Amino acid sequence: MELQKMNGHSKEEGFDGLDVMAEHEEFLPHKTGAKKETHFTDFEGKTSFGMSVFNLSNSIMGSGILGLAFAMSNTGIILFIVLLLSIAILSAYSIHLLLKCAGVVGIRAYEQLGNRAFGSMGKIVAACVITIHNIGAMSSYLFIIKSELPLVIQAFLGSDANSEEWFLNGNYLIIIVSISIILPLALMKQLGYLGYTSGLSLTCMVFFLISVIYKKFNIDCPLDHPNMTVIADDHVATNKTSDFCEAKMFTVNSQTAYTIPILAFAFVCHPEVLPIYTELRDATKKRMQGVANISILAMFVMYLLTALFGYLTFYGDVESELLHTYSRLGLKDILILCVRFAVLVAVTLTVPVVLFPIRRALLQILFPDKPFHWARHAAIAFCLIFLVNLLVIFVPSIRDIFGIIGATSAPTLIFILPGIFYVRIVPDDQEPLLSRPKIQAAGFAALGFIFMIMSLSFIITDWVTGASRSAGGH
Repeated sequence: MELQKMNGHSKEEGFDGLDVMAEHEEFLPHKTGAKKETHFTDFEGKTSFGMSVFNLSNSIMGSGILGLAFAMSNTGIILFIVLLLSIAILSAYSIHLLLKCAGVVGIRAYEQLGNRAFGSMGKIVAACVITIHNIGAMSSYLFIIKSELPLVIQAFLGSDANSEEWFLNGNYLIIIVSISIILPLALMKQLGYLGYTSGLSLTCMVFFLISVIYKKFNIDCPLDHPNMTVIADDHVATNKTSDFCEAKMFTVNSQTAYTIPILAFAFVCHPEVLPIYTELRDATKKRMQGVANISILAMFVMYLLTALFGYLTFYGDVESELLHTYSRLGLKDILILCVRFAVLVAVTLTVPVVLFPIRRALLQILFPDKPFHWARHAAIAFCLIFLVNLLVIFVPSIRDIFGIIGATSAPTLIFILPGIFYVRIVPDDQEPLLSRPKIQAAGFAALGFIFMIMSLSFIITDWVTGASRSAGGH
């Protein structure tokens, strides 16, 4: 019932025989001309390769891009590049494990891989992790809308910063944006249709990157501003020596520990991989791996350039959110105003893409045997958006909650579940338990547990010492 046709694609170079046979046995009906009941996962693959790249790239690109320059300031350029490259490679390998599992058993739903590996409990755990992580991601996007949209409107209208007009209230604005833009997009039946909005979203972020590069050559360091030494989260730049505006190649400080979590969260896209695979035209494992590799490479380049030029603009004085640092130039800076608007468009159009895997996870748990129904489809979207709006409006200290969610869900989605699924699902007659691929997958899962324990330890230590300064998030 979760199975998907292979769209007539019978052979693909690079597949081993067992993978092809397994996919075809599961994905094609056993009797020619026989009709099977259509379920919500049984979409025909109609999304082009390019649109799939847009969708997956858009799901990778999160609000964490605004915190990467801050991360680089706490590691130095060389260490940052090494960490960023390592996380990108590990993320691509993780997707390879997921696609391998999906090819062996003919299942293209993350939750159903959990069901195949560990039964109903595995299915529930996978669905819960996806739901928690993506709700956190949706909330982070709406928080950006809540904080940045009033500033854009204020700059356009020339309103007083202390104005209490309703249209400058971020709580009202996120409700309006959710109802008028996010909800209609979330009601689309298939994720593939969002390829056009994903393309627009990525275009906005490319504009953001170009602006960051341009501003590097138009802003002198240090900024001549009376509040220059005070930056986000009460972080005070104490190094005002002559080398303050010199780039550091390698550095370690109290904030360096947060760099790996920030980078890991920035590459989480795994809940969206299998839905995008399901809707890919002429879907094969090799073709979908190509989509993933191109998307990860594109985001690696964007992340690296954004972090590098943002850091080289403000050096040790860069804030935990890059846009806040540019606020020192004043709200009337036209280019930065356009950048704010572009980022708002990008995060707004990303929310529906992130919502799709949550809805799929809930459908897998609550209505696994039910065919697609518009009322159910729309009701889940409305309830999710309503819940996220409540979180953003009424929970002022959501950053700490995101820290716990991110420290647990990101390593689970990237490392732990793909590694464990691979060990459990790939047959022993195809790859023995002590074969190199399975040992690598087990080590990959173990790395995820280490990463989780490390992240939680740093967060709890910050809470205990009262010095929480974590930045960014996917």
